Amino acid sequence: MRLFVALIPPGEVVDDLERAVAPLRAQDRTLRWTRAEHWHLTLAFLGEVDEEKLPDLTARLARAAKRHPAPTLAFTGGGRFGHRVLWTGVTGDRDPLRRLVASVQAAARRAGIPVEERAWRPHLTLARVPERVQADLRPLVERLRTYVGDTWTATELHLVRSRLQSEPRYETLRSWPLGPAPLEPMPPEPPR
Repeated sequence: MRLFVALIPPGEVVDDLERAVAPLRAQDRTLRWTRAEHWHLTLAFLGEVDEEKLPDLTARLARAAKRHPAPTLAFTGGGRFGHRVLWTGVTGDRDPLRRLVASVQAAARRAGIPVEERAWRPHLTLARVPERVQADLRPLVERLRTYVGDTWTATELHLVRSRLQSEPRYETLRSWPLGPAPLEPMPPEPPR
């Protein structure tokens, strides 16, 4: 199964970004725009994973989630990867976020799943240029330059299955709260 590990922004953050992106969608209909309900911040792309590795992977991801606090983030600005991908950037608790990414990637490697070795650049993909289409993404990047989204706290880590079809379908397999579990209140002492 094809898997990735991600943070998923809350609905109000998605709605705000969607309002900023809607005029861009209208401006360039040649791009393959990602649907707002699929927006996520990928921490690690795992690719094809054998199902027998899933129990070890989920146990390791659960431990990783417990060790890292919930980062506070915001989507801001825009950028591109070459002439193929349009994205919005991520600001906020970058160091805690990078430590979470390193922990997630280490969990995957320890479960026997290879992880890409390239540097991680936090972003949310907004659109892709279809093959055999020439598009200049620079005007769209410029229009996104001043975008500053609402601040949000990523409270859960998600293991997501991706099914490639004419349009990708995503299914969250497991989710874990970030940070240590809250302490249980101590029961009152019995009267003496």
